[in-house]
Amino acid sequence: MKICGITSPGDAGMAEDAGADAIGVIVCSDSPRNVSLGRAEEILASLGPFTTGVCVTHTTSRDDLDAILSLSPSAIQISHPFRIPRDAGVKVLRAVRPGDPVPVDCDAVVVDESQGTGRRYDPSFATAVVRDHPGVPVILAGGLTPENVRAAIQVVRPYAVDVASGVEVRPGVKDAAKVEAFISACRGVM
Repeated sequence: MKICGITSPGDAGMAEDAGADAIGVIVCSDSPRNVSLGRAEEILASLGPFTTGVCVTHTTSRDDLDAILSLSPSAIQISHPFRIPRDAGVKVLRAVRPGDPVPVDCDAVVVDESQGTGRRYDPSFATAVVRDHPGVPVILAGGLTPENVRAAIQVVRPYAVDVASGVEVRPGVKDAAKVEAFISACRGVM
């Protein structure tokens, strides 16, 4: 379970304490949850050793990508088809939407039509990606909430789920009760 759009070390710690497996920090993107590279570094440094720190970006700039990689995140989630060398020491998560080809040059695919807007995922597309790419871990995102995530997991059968707006008070500020409810709803079905 990835809690995405984290903007403070406090929210990162709260999500970790609730049981999040991964924390997403948005950088070099046009998002209300975007943080500076310095802030991202601070958030990533606050994580415990068993929580995956993911830098999420929609940049098309190679310079931005190089700056992000210099933060040494555990993983990077990107939508632009950059080539990232395997020896970069980072897992690569490729974001796809309906109609996009599913890439094979990655460690996982994030089915994410929403990109933090709360728009619900396309169940047919998400299910097809899981079914048609059995060797690729698929992470489901888009419109997930504590109320609907269990049913989404049961239908799509993803490797993991990813939430941002579904557990917020406002963009970039997480609600502890919603984060806990989301993670609790995932338990037993993931």
